Amino acid sequence: MKKTENLGILNINSTLYKTRLSPKFLKRKLYMPADLKAIISFIPGTVLDILVKKGQFVRKGENLVILDSMKMQNGIKCSVDGTIRKINVNKGDKVSKGTILIELK
Repeated sequence: MKKTENLGILNINSTLYKTRLSPKFLKRKLYMPADLKAIISFIPGTVLDILVKKGQFVRKGENLVILDSMKMQNGIKCSVDGTIRKINVNKGDKVSKGTILIELK
């Protein structure tokens, strides 16, 4: 194998390095920034209550959904100011971790 095979550019803290990249590194899942307009469940549970309606304006930190998990009630808060575009769940729905509960405009 030649020393120049699998050479690529690696960015660490805005410094570029030319180095050999392993097959495992090349197959890794790429980083995607979080979508702040999608409110997701951070734990599995049951939707106890939906505190907003479609078209309603909400502020950052406001409770949107009450989720029951392991006999504890968790308030799912809004991450940014916005307007409710779509509510993807109903009261009583069981949701898994990572489910999109509400979408904002």
